[in-house]
Amino acid sequence: MIDYAPSRLMLGTDVTAATTPHTAGILTPRALEFVAQLERQFGERRRELLALRHERQARLDAGERPDFLLETADIRASNWQIAPTPNVLQKRWVEITGPTDRKMVINAMNSGADVCMADFEDANAPHGTT
Repeated sequence: MIDYAPSRLMLGTDVTAATTPHTAGILTPRALEFVAQLERQFGERRRELLALRHERQARLDAGERPDFLLETADIRASNWQIAPTPNVLQKRWVEITGPTDRKMVINAMNSGADVCMADFEDANAPHGTT
C-alpha cells in the first residue's frame, strides 16, 4: 500500500489522520505547511479560547444564565430610540409561498392586505418524470 502523504512532517506539526489518494490532493506539503504555520502563530491562543469555551459551557450547564456584557451597560441605560418605520413598510402584505390552492387564495384576498402575491408557478407544476 502506498502512503500518499507523510504522517509526520518536518514542520513541527503531526498529521495523525489516515491518508488516502483523495486526501493526498488536498493535504499537499504546501497546504500542510500553511496549517503548521497557522498552528505555530495562533495555536496557543486557539487553545486558550477553547479552554474558555469549555469553562463557559460548564457554568451554563451548572445553571448560569447568559446576560448582557457589563461594558455595554451605559449604552443600554442611555436615552436612545430607533428611526420611525419607513412608509413602505407600513403596508400589510400577503405572500403565499407554498402550493396555492383555492382556499389559500380566497383567504389572502379577504385578508384586508393592500397587496397579495402568490407563486402559482413551481408549487403547482409536476416535477420529475414518470
